[in-house]
Amino acid sequence: MEYLLVLLVILPLLGAIIGAFVSEGAARIWALMVALAQVVCGIALAAGFDYSAAGDLLAPALAASRVFAIPDIGFSFALNVNAVSMWLTLMTIVLSFVAIWFSFGSIKDRQKEFYAWMLVLMGAMIGVFLARDLLLFYIFFELTLIPMYFIIGIWGGPQKRYAAIKFFLFTFSGSMFTLAGVIYLGIFAGSFSYADVFYYCQHVATAPERFLLLVAMLCGFAVKVPLFPVHTWLPLAHTEAPTGGSVILASVLLKLGTYGILAIALPVGIVGLERSTEVVGAFLYWPITMPGFIKFMGILCVIGILYGALVAWVQQDIKKLVAYSSVSHLGFCVLGLMALNASGMQGSVLYMINHGINTGAMFLVIGMIYDRYHTRDIHELSGLAARMPILAFFWIYFTMASIGLPGTNGFVSEFLSILGAFTSDSLGIIYGVFAAIGVLLGAIYMLHMAAKVIWGPLKATVKHAPGHEDDSGHHAVPGDLNGREIAILVPLALAVFLLGWFPQPVMQSMKGPLDALTSTATYANPDIARATPAPTLPNPVQVAQAEQP
Repeated sequence: MEYLLVLLVILPLLGAIIGAFVSEGAARIWALMVALAQVVCGIALAAGFDYSAAGDLLAPALAASRVFAIPDIGFSFALNVNAVSMWLTLMTIVLSFVAIWFSFGSIKDRQKEFYAWMLVLMGAMIGVFLARDLLLFYIFFELTLIPMYFIIGIWGGPQKRYAAIKFFLFTFSGSMFTLAGVIYLGIFAGSFSYADVFYYCQHVATAPERFLLLVAMLCGFAVKVPLFPVHTWLPLAHTEAPTGGSVILASVLLKLGTYGILAIALPVGIVGLERSTEVVGAFLYWPITMPGFIKFMGILCVIGILYGALVAWVQQDIKKLVAYSSVSHLGFCVLGLMALNASGMQGSVLYMINHGINTGAMFLVIGMIYDRYHTRDIHELSGLAARMPILAFFWIYFTMASIGLPGTNGFVSEFLSILGAFTSDSLGIIYGVFAAIGVLLGAIYMLHMAAKVIWGPLKATVKHAPGHEDDSGHHAVPGDLNGREIAILVPLALAVFLLGWFPQPVMQSMKGPLDALTSTATYANPDIARATPAPTLPNPVQVAQAEQP
């Protein structure tokens, strides 16, 4: 197992270095071979994984001492996997493979650089999900900025430079606050190990200290998600990025933020807060303060859900429409996390996986349309079902999954996230009601787009690029999907079906890690001889209620 984990991180990075020196024509084949090797390693990892084990984030780190470690600062190349990170790793591997394969038909210039950056991006994203050292997590988390910056800035659309700079500045600025929190924890916890860091936060740190650390973590993760109102970089980055970059950006890169909230922000700043009851400065009793902060986060999620849906409704560019839909969908995902109950958190993690599949597939289909018609304007595309019935089938199929039609994967995760908000002690019914309104708006704008593009009369205003004329000098009529494109979409369509009808095995496998994540006792590690656990103090809210006549 430990060799597979190291291989999953190192192989794409080494593949990128080697791929930068192969010939221009062989670069894409080499990248596909490396991505295929990653798929094989991922299958082997899934086959050898013990799904019955709880497998929380504090399971003994593998490969820490055999690869690299700096004991003086408490850093190590510590990797491990639980059910949550395993499913997200598998999603990353599969979608990176299909994004690279799709790019065969769209990337014609500087292919060596493009595929090398795609491999670096794959390795960095997998490293985020497998890291069990906070500094290692941050290194991989920030490493993803560099390849995506070049992918957007070199192979993107007309506004590619502005989009790349805006993407980099937004995400890098937020991450600086996160870095400050990481360094602080490394110094005071004596190590960057997840076990040491979480133990320090939940048994030694004061309430205001934890609050500031929570805000520091959320500064980086909220921008990456992105949450309202720090979402403004996303639509432009999606629109200007090449299709392969848009697939990775929507499917995986955004999930680094939600995973960071789940795996880092919750245990650092929220789990086990009943231990802190002191009054410091302007802070009130912490169990009173934190529910207010969670409600504030829930309000941001609901605003993002409704705002993203309403703005998506009026978009003319179908790629930008799907980009704004991600703002809305990721609001559901974070809302489930803020519910802090089993249904909400399971729905949130499932939402990460399902949104990656559905939105990645939508961007692939949009790329296939653009490669043929060279436009994404919703008013210039109509009646494609008559000319491209296979594409129309996949388009409608993934649209139904995106709006959460029962029987598709989107329904299960969306329902659980809203149910979690409804039944949450920290949120409540009103949050679930507004989130449900977002579901209705999502169905409206997605079906509106599908009706415009797929049905209706075939318009003659479709743009053709020069060089697409046939032998008679007229514009060649674009054909339906070819075998390579169908092969790219079929695995994603199969995943939509399986996760829609049989989500229980995935949900059951995640129960152990999620239960362990929210359990205070998990982080009372007796092997850490740094400080004794603070005594459990009475909850002031409960005391006040008990004293009422």
